[in-house]
Amino acid sequence: MLQRLRTLPRDTRDTLFLLLVIAWVVVPQIERLPWWCSLIVVGVLVWRGLLAWGGRPLPSRWWLLGLLVLAMAGTWTSYQTLFGRDAGVTFMVVLLALKTLELRAQRDAFVIFFLGFFAMLSNFFFSQSLPTAAAMVLALWGLLTALVNSHMPVGRPPLIRAARTAGWMMLAGAPIMVALFLLFPRMAPLWSMPGDAMSGRSGLSGQMQVGTIASLALDDSVAMRIRFDGAPPAQDQMYFRGPVFSSFDGREWRPLRSAFPARVQLQAGLQVRGAPVDYQVTLAANNRPWLMVLDATPQAPDIRGYTARMGPDLQWQTDQPMTDLVRYRASSFADFSHGPLQPVVGLQDFVDLPPGFNPRTLQLAADLRRTPALANAGAQALVDAVLEKLRTGGYEYTLEPGVFGTHTADEFWFDRKLGFCEHIASSFVLLMRALDVPARVVTGYQGGQVNSVDGLWTVRQSDAHAWTEVWMPSRGWVRVDPTAAVAPARVGTIRRLQRQPDVFTQALNTVSPGFTVSLRALWEATNNRWNQWVLNYSQAKQMDLLRQLGVQSPSWQDLSTALIGLIVGASLLGAAWSWWNRQAHDPWLRLLHTAGLRLRAAGLDVPPDSTPRAMAGLLQAHGKATAEAVDWLLRLEAGRYARPGPDKTTLRRLQGELRRLRWFAA
Repeated sequence: MLQRLRTLPRDTRDTLFLLLVIAWVVVPQIERLPWWCSLIVVGVLVWRGLLAWGGRPLPSRWWLLGLLVLAMAGTWTSYQTLFGRDAGVTFMVVLLALKTLELRAQRDAFVIFFLGFFAMLSNFFFSQSLPTAAAMVLALWGLLTALVNSHMPVGRPPLIRAARTAGWMMLAGAPIMVALFLLFPRMAPLWSMPGDAMSGRSGLSGQMQVGTIASLALDDSVAMRIRFDGAPPAQDQMYFRGPVFSSFDGREWRPLRSAFPARVQLQAGLQVRGAPVDYQVTLAANNRPWLMVLDATPQAPDIRGYTARMGPDLQWQTDQPMTDLVRYRASSFADFSHGPLQPVVGLQDFVDLPPGFNPRTLQLAADLRRTPALANAGAQALVDAVLEKLRTGGYEYTLEPGVFGTHTADEFWFDRKLGFCEHIASSFVLLMRALDVPARVVTGYQGGQVNSVDGLWTVRQSDAHAWTEVWMPSRGWVRVDPTAAVAPARVGTIRRLQRQPDVFTQALNTVSPGFTVSLRALWEATNNRWNQWVLNYSQAKQMDLLRQLGVQSPSWQDLSTALIGLIVGASLLGAAWSWWNRQAHDPWLRLLHTAGLRLRAAGLDVPPDSTPRAMAGLLQAHGKATAEAVDWLLRLEAGRYARPGPDKTTLRRLQGELRRLRWFAA
């Protein structure tokens, strides 16, 4: 096989290399492409490779036309359009594969190259992660290698030579790339972010639908990273507040939909005490307006480019969804109170229950009220009684609760006795409301894990959590986490429900128990640097860069002027360097220059710009020139312009001959 690869004709070798590069460009898209698109692309690339390997002719245009119509029909069926990000990328990938079936001339190769460049860029429509960037740098090198190779002269120049040239081209273009990255105006995304696909996965959503998920898949992707200025709070106090749900229709929890006029609805009434906890949050893009901060944060987080406001339920939101990685600072207080201290009309919103749902839960509340110890008990005693029931009643915290029926709270309290935090929090709030105690569900993130490499706290989507708040006289809203009564380890330590590790991870843990943990910490620290320095490079940071360069009040005009000036200056510098390098460093030109100096020293009038053939003509016209001198000059010209390129062995031979060359006969 290796011998066969070494002896392949150049066209076959180049085609197989180009197909390999195209496959590398397309592979990251496979999981996002429709199955029929992946099937066509893989089939076409394999077919084209077999044709090249066997030296067989390309298929007729009828094949191309048929596959093109099939691709258009498939795209329309999958997306109901031929335009837009997803449909456009799908159709473009198919076109790239089909174009390889008519790769007959250099012009066809150029079309494939530039389609490949666009397909490479389209990967960033879906992911700007560090692995994607690394893979696309390698793809860029491959495409440039193929492009350089197509411009090489006839023969069979080795691909390593084209790869070396392409690598130097990338290094030479890197300064311009950095300048464009730093100074090119940051514009809003030209395509929409993926829609919310939280169903069946851990994470946050704009509503909480109870009982419809049979099993929960843990999403270990990073939701945010936290850098505390001082000592972090205890982990069981790390509650990052997100959406608050107060209206329940029997199946789904949503934000409050009050029937009362605005004047009687509850206000925040936040009061904080003690010293604040100062920290910086790097929040992953989530296409949501939620600002994740610790309970409770009285002042707006310092976030550039957004306007933040706090609702009456203490949730901070921005004026627009966060489609990019954002960083902000906040100060929170662990000791706080909020809400009215005495009964008010607005509290009725938080005891309402939908009619016809969970009759056994209502009966359970009535039975508790008939208990002598709880007959006239206040809210705190009722909360304690329900938490004791959760602790001692055989309830479990699980990722696989099964699908619940219509009466979700009844099934949790009496039948299944298991669920994850959403089931537990929802059932607890419904029971408290049945006891005529105002209560609501709060969602967000709880806890996290410190990275041993950079000291940052990492909060993942799998740390998404649901807890409750109960209103008590003279205290206002009080946090109650019923999940802690069922599974204390979920809140009090870094332990979380986890998926069973795969065979490879188990093997690594057997050899070195802490290896995977250390490797993951190192990777996440590296990825965080990428997020901070690259993905989080925003419009505000561009203006900060101009201020550091001395611009007092930077504007878009200043940014454009700096960018244009830098590009023009770099272009002129590159052109000057190229000219100087060609004149001063081309060994063939230096050799010719030395020959001209020696001829002028011998008394021959040789113009500075003479070619080797012109010098040979002047020597012959002199009459006393040696034949070996004329032959040396002609061989110098032939060696300089030989194909596929100048040969270093010939150059060294000519350099040695020049030292002992006689120009004129005695």
